[in-house]
Amino acid sequence: MTTIDAPRSSSAPTRRRKGVNWEKWGWIYMRASGIVLLVLIFGHLFVNLFAGEGVKAIDFAFVAGKLADPFWKIWDTLLLWLALIHGANGMRTIVNDYANGPRLRRVLLGAILASTAVLLLLGTLVIYTFDPCPANTAADLLPSFCAGAK
Repeated sequence: MTTIDAPRSSSAPTRRRKGVNWEKWGWIYMRASGIVLLVLIFGHLFVNLFAGEGVKAIDFAFVAGKLADPFWKIWDTLLLWLALIHGANGMRTIVNDYANGPRLRRVLLGAILASTAVLLLLGTLVIYTFDPCPANTAADLLPSFCAGAK
């Protein structure tokens, strides 16, 4: 009869790799970012859907006003970064679990990394470079709250 040693018994071979345990830190990140994301998402939904006039108040001026406030820029940046990295880490876990073969795994992980990097860059640029009243724009194209608009 064959017996299997307990996983942490002294007769089981121990393979302790040196360096950072990325799986452990990925697991910790998912839990911590999930808690912070709950606060950020529900805060975002409350401000946009319930506070003030509610959903009917959301228009270009509402978004421009929010993005003019440094508090909301930081809030939206945290929401963007945490959510995208949280989702990418989840996709990485799925690829590691189900991708058959190292080449396919590398391709899929590379695609996840590239798409996450592009979306983080574009989203962050939108948050920090958004200008509702760009200079040298025809007055009829500007929103009504901009100086010089018709």
